[in-house]
Amino acid sequence: MKKASSRFGVRIITQGAMIAALYVVLTYLSSFFGLASGAIQVRLSEMLTVLPYFTPAAIPGLFVGCILANMLTGCLPWDIVFGSLATLIGAVGTWLLRKKWKYLATIPPVLANAIIVPFVLQRVYGVQDTYWFLLLTVGIGEIIACCILGGVLLGVLDRRRQVFGKDAVLKDSKKDPEDKDTKTLSE
Repeated sequence: MKKASSRFGVRIITQGAMIAALYVVLTYLSSFFGLASGAIQVRLSEMLTVLPYFTPAAIPGLFVGCILANMLTGCLPWDIVFGSLATLIGAVGTWLLRKKWKYLATIPPVLANAIIVPFVLQRVYGVQDTYWFLLLTVGIGEIIACCILGGVLLGVLDRRRQVFGKDAVLKDSKKDPEDKDTKTLSE
């Protein structure tokens, strides 16, 4: 029992760390092309916000990845805090909606960022545009990143669920009662 539980913990930590690293790399790539900040933001890394649909490891992975990406790309402290919290809220929302229609899982990150980021842009960076205009522009960028790119990622990964291990929490998963690891992991 302890060995299977330990293996599960290592897998979750490893998955979370890989997701955080990938988030940072994709943010750097977006930043290189001038897409990662400003009123219209299309962070390629935001497509990863669909990953909590497959594994709870994605929640801390996305949060830590966003903190690191924001720090490493020169964001101001309040942006690091509130931008990362928006990503965390979106990831938790995706996790909570995982048992509903799968593409609904792309909506929480869009809403969290579209609501929070305009305040950050106005208060932290002094952007003079109205809140509603910024909500619209940030929302458009998030729809592109989360719903379109993230939706494609969700569709591809949904056919390859084994990538996240047999304990990935999914709507349609059936656990084999004879499988000791699965039994131990679900207890």
